[in-house]
Amino acid sequence: MNYWLVKSEPDAFSWDQQVTNKVEPWTGVRNHQAKNNLKAMKKGDLAFFYHSNIGKEIVGIVTVAREAYPDPTAESGDWVCVDMQAVKPVPKPVSLATIKADPRFQDFALVRLSRLSVAPVSAAHWAQLCAIGGIK
Repeated sequence: MNYWLVKSEPDAFSWDQQVTNKVEPWTGVRNHQAKNNLKAMKKGDLAFFYHSNIGKEIVGIVTVAREAYPDPTAESGDWVCVDMQAVKPVPKPVSLATIKADPRFQDFALVRLSRLSVAPVSAAHWAQLCAIGGIK
């Protein structure tokens, strides 16, 4: 299993909307590195759901319910999306400030590549962030 972080602006698509919709296509990614990360996702992989711009915190966990397929919102190009399914909220949302203040995360993609909307998460970082967020 692989771990990921996916970002969404909560005023465009929020964690609450993900929970309400249950399974939702993760569309609109228009960065080649992020697209390649979507293509690498496998059914059952887990991802942190991160609110960007407003909140700037990890608020939930989703799982990949369907692997990469053509993004229906793309007007041209080989853009893809995956279907994400809500798993559970993070009991204590983990803020970007908390992550940046912890030296264990100096090489974490959210810190190093702050504009990347879909990023891999190492197993060690996944475990550490789950612990900080109160996830059992």
